[in-house]
Amino acid sequence: MEKILSYPLTIIFYLVFLLLLVIFHPIQWLCLNVFGYQAHKKSVDILNAGLTRCLHILGTTIAFNGMEKVPVGVPLIIVANHQSMYDIPPIIWFMRKVHPKFISKKELGKGIPSVSYNLRHGGSVLIDRKDSRQALPAIKSLAEYIEKYNRSAVIFPEGTRSRDGIPKKFSENGLKILCKNAPSAYIVPISISNSWKIVRFGQYPLGLGSRLTFTIQEPFAIKNIPFEEVITRTENAVIQGIKN
Repeated sequence: MEKILSYPLTIIFYLVFLLLLVIFHPIQWLCLNVFGYQAHKKSVDILNAGLTRCLHILGTTIAFNGMEKVPVGVPLIIVANHQSMYDIPPIIWFMRKVHPKFISKKELGKGIPSVSYNLRHGGSVLIDRKDSRQALPAIKSLAEYIEKYNRSAVIFPEGTRSRDGIPKKFSENGLKILCKNAPSAYIVPISISNSWKIVRFGQYPLGLGSRLTFTIQEPFAIKNIPFEEVITRTENAVIQGIKN
């Protein structure tokens, strides 16, 4: 019964989702080119509030817990597990005060209304995962950016989405570069649960009634901590908070 009902609801969801992306594409351009960074960021925040609320069409509930733990006035490295593309709008919306920027694959930098524009012009970096000579300097530049402006970088160290909610082993390369080049940063581990259930049937139809939760674990400063301890501590914090 759920799968039968999900067919029409998925169509409605995609129509609303795409409509928001199309509407906000020229709004983003106008905000950035006429009014500057802060106006552009506000437009991106509002867009992602809408994209997050779209999930309610599918009967999805969203809980974002622990924002009171997040340090202010310091650079942040937000480290999370990754289950679906629906992980991203809630992070942008609920963590908007810390200006989250993403490390994304270069393929997302073109062809997607609003999304591609923001990735190219909003402070995030696009990397070629097959070309370390391009990827590593790009990640380094993001680290230097958050260090300078006290903003935040979001990284999904698994490297790819978990299709069943079971976390994959963290890769250390990107996180290591961020830590090295943003030495005053705090790690903010986030455990994402049940996002994978939205796409448990694939992209069509989408799953209904998922209880999507984001749980911020205890942040910690990376200064004077060996990187091996940083990644172990971060991975353990993220994994222990995942509930499927």
